[in-house]
Amino acid sequence: MSTLILPGLNSRRLAAIGRRLTVVAVTLLGLLALTFFIGRVMPLDPVLSIVGSDADQSTYQQVYHQLGLDQPLYMQFAYYLRDLLHGDLGRALMTGNPVTTDIARVFPATIELATLAIVFGTGLGVPLGVYAATRRGRWGDQIVRVISLCGYSVPVFWFGMMGLIVFYAWLGWAGGAGRVDLAYDGLVERRTGLLLVDAALAGEWEVFGSAIRFITLPACILGLHSMAYIARMTRSFMLNQLNQEYIITARVKGLSEFEVVWHHAFRNILVQLLTIVALAYGGLLEGAVLIETVFAWPGFGSYLTSSLLLGDMNAVMGCVLLIGIIFVTLNLVADALYQVFDPRTR
Repeated sequence: MSTLILPGLNSRRLAAIGRRLTVVAVTLLGLLALTFFIGRVMPLDPVLSIVGSDADQSTYQQVYHQLGLDQPLYMQFAYYLRDLLHGDLGRALMTGNPVTTDIARVFPATIELATLAIVFGTGLGVPLGVYAATRRGRWGDQIVRVISLCGYSVPVFWFGMMGLIVFYAWLGWAGGAGRVDLAYDGLVERRTGLLLVDAALAGEWEVFGSAIRFITLPACILGLHSMAYIARMTRSFMLNQLNQEYIITARVKGLSEFEVVWHHAFRNILVQLLTIVALAYGGLLEGAVLIETVFAWPGFGSYLTSSLLLGDMNAVMGCVLLIGIIFVTLNLVADALYQVFDPRTR
């Protein structure tokens, strides 16, 4: 009997994987097509960004032809997909480098910033959400809700500017613009692109300390938004669990409040929290534009902003593709973790 059931299970799994991959491919293709055609109708001329406004008409037409802008839009998109299948994202007008090279250079800085931000946001957001749920309607709950509302509503660039004024200009606790003090810039060999990791691997602890000083403030401010979101969702999930009958049963059995809250109720919201944290992390990776602008952080967000202002669609398309892959991957990881932690979904 088992030999008859097992092939069926394998075929169903293969079919499910095939459907998932098809959805991923269609999603990314649609994202690319939408970005491509919107970019082509934007009132920005990439040719002028290359030749300048003083170039003569013949030079303009030559570059216009070299970029393939004289072709119909569907042909331009087809050529782009052809190159993409060969791993070629084109060259960035801003730097003259391949887009893949530029993204590999700037993306680790954003990963470093977003990772510390999500650690901060999760480390504070989850306990605050649990605390608020266990004190529903009391002062503690109201304070957490106000903090979450402010963190979620106030623009992140305002927090960034206030942070620079208070902690950098006034108190002198934090670093200013950039990733490290100018005296240490370039002293560490680039291995992973993560400055903290590279400095630790090289044993350059002064550089490591300087990098910590520069990254702490933008990471905390960026993590404030995710902290507010995670705290709100944790509170909501916990309130739902604390009203369940099994919680009443656990309390009747004489279990301590700590055991009831953390060993029973909190364990049942872990699966939901995993998805929330994963999506929040993806949002930080692609939404760090304002913080990177305020702190002059040389990351992915700054690169994308500069490319948009320049009309560099090759760079923009590469960034959009990476953002799409990040979100799709995080969703797949969240689904996989669902099946690991919740047997009912298998």
